[in-house]
Amino acid sequence: MTKTCLIKHIGITRSKFYQWSKRLGIYNTHNGNIPRSHWLTDCEIDAITQYCRNKERLGYRRLTYTMIDEDIAYTSPATVYRILKNAGLLNRWNTKLISSKGNGFVQPEKPLEHLHMDISYVNILGTFFFLICVLDGFSRMILQHELRANMEEYDVEITLQRALEKYPEAKGNLISDNGSQFISRDFKDFIRENGLNHVRTSVNYPQSNGKMERFHQTIKEEKIRVSSFVDIDDARKQIDKYVDFYNNERLHSSIYYLTPKEVFDGKMHERLIERQNKLDKGRKLRVQLFNEKVNTNLFQA
Repeated sequence: MTKTCLIKHIGITRSKFYQWSKRLGIYNTHNGNIPRSHWLTDCEIDAITQYCRNKERLGYRRLTYTMIDEDIAYTSPATVYRILKNAGLLNRWNTKLISSKGNGFVQPEKPLEHLHMDISYVNILGTFFFLICVLDGFSRMILQHELRANMEEYDVEITLQRALEKYPEAKGNLISDNGSQFISRDFKDFIRENGLNHVRTSVNYPQSNGKMERFHQTIKEEKIRVSSFVDIDDARKQIDKYVDFYNNERLHSSIYYLTPKEVFDGKMHERLIERQNKLDKGRKLRVQLFNEKVNTNLFQA
């Protein structure tokens, strides 16, 4: 008898017949939820919960890729979000609105095509110093940083000069605001001599240099405002250490949760493939555990 004749004889729909066919050999749970092969095991859920506890400020996406890289658990951001939500471990205060202005900005396609530069006030032991940074727009890597007592045109020039000495192949755009240091005649001559094209941001719109602004906000939140400094030399050492961590260890949300150094060195594709292989490995392991559980239940029945 053919399948079509059998279905008509029994009096069920074709979809019902194929649903029953897929359940062939699976232990009957009496209309309970049938376990799926992609469901996480209890051990994986516990590992994720324990790892993410007291780390809500990092965000569930960054935690997901950190756990993949550290071989804690291989799963997707959506699954981590669901687990953290059920455990009450989500950061619910990230409610900032993002402006749509500036969406026409053309992003760089390779390292050193865009250099971002800015100055930020830093309070060290009750005295204001000036953190001057040069950032690569493609990888978000900090190319050079200086904590200086002044923010004159000379201080900006020396910081940029040191960045260009490290990376002489940088001949693209230099993006900065309209501060007096950046619009002086001497600085214009300096830019021209080094083969850079100076692009100044919109007036009263710091988001135009948002990559640099974001880094300054990050280093203040994660390092400067939560640290104690003995003196200015100690502050410089601690800031140097944080910048090294930022470039080489901290996962960045704007570059697929990779480190700036990995992207700058051209390892983005390689690292994304490595993560995908780990995710595939995790799925295969869960399928194997699921099949073993089904076979055990059938044997006990």
